[in-house]
Amino acid sequence: MSYKRILNPKYKNFYHDLLNIKDIFKTSTSSIHKARNELKIVELNGIKCVIKSFKVPHLINRFAYTFLREGKAKKSYLNAIELNEIRVNTPEPIGVIEFFEAGLLSESYFISVYEPYDFTIREVFHHKVDDVERILKAFAKFTYEIHQKGVWHVDYSLGNILITKQNDGYRFSLVDINRMEFKMIPPQEGLKNFNKFWAKDKNDLVIIAKEYARLASINEEEAVKTVLDEAKKLEDMVNLKRKLKGAKK
Repeated sequence: MSYKRILNPKYKNFYHDLLNIKDIFKTSTSSIHKARNELKIVELNGIKCVIKSFKVPHLINRFAYTFLREGKAKKSYLNAIELNEIRVNTPEPIGVIEFFEAGLLSESYFISVYEPYDFTIREVFHHKVDDVERILKAFAKFTYEIHQKGVWHVDYSLGNILITKQNDGYRFSLVDINRMEFKMIPPQEGLKNFNKFWAKDKNDLVIIAKEYARLASINEEEAVKTVLDEAKKLEDMVNLKRKLKGAKK
C-alpha cells in the first residue's frame, strides 16, 4: 500500500503522526460523529485535534479521485488553507494523508486543530439559545462577507457553521469544507446558498433574507421570496423522501 501526504509547515512535528494515523484513529474512543465519515478528537503533540476519516469510495469514485479530481480529504485540507489565507474562519489544517491500494485511492484522513465553540447554527434555528434575531442577522452578515470573498460552501447547512460568543458579538466558523467553490457570487445567487436551512419558524429565514438584502443593496421583497422559495424546495424534497421511504416499508 502506498500513500501521499501533505503536512502544514507549521506542524512539522506531526510527520510521524500522519504516517501512523490509522493506528491512532483506530485506538481512539473519542468519536464525535459517525455516519459516512467519522470524526474523532485526539490529542497529538500536546494539541487537541480533530481527525476525520473518510469512507473508502466505491470503485468508480476511487478511480475518479485518483486520476480525475482531488479526494475529499485532500480537498478539505486545500480548502482550509485557502480559507485561512483569505481570513475566513475554519479550524486550522494540520495535514492530510491518502492511502492507495492497487493504485487507487482507499482510506484518507484529514487532521485539523480542534476549535472550541458554543453552539452551531442548528441550535439557533431550533431556538435553543437566546438572542436569536441578533445571531441570525450576524449570520447573514457573515454569509454576505464570505460571498464577497468568493466563497461558496456547497454543504452550507445547520451542522456546518460553528458559533462562538464574543464580547462584541459572534464568531462563525466553517466545517465540513471538502465541497467548496471559489468564484464570483452575485447577491441574488448568494441568497440561494441558504437552500439547506430548515426553519421551524419561517420568520427566521425572513430575518436573514432582509439583512442580506440590506447589506447587498438589493430588493428586500425579492430576497425574501428567493430564500423562502429555496426553503420550500428543501421541504418538498424532504417530504418526498419520507413518503418514498414509508412506501418501501
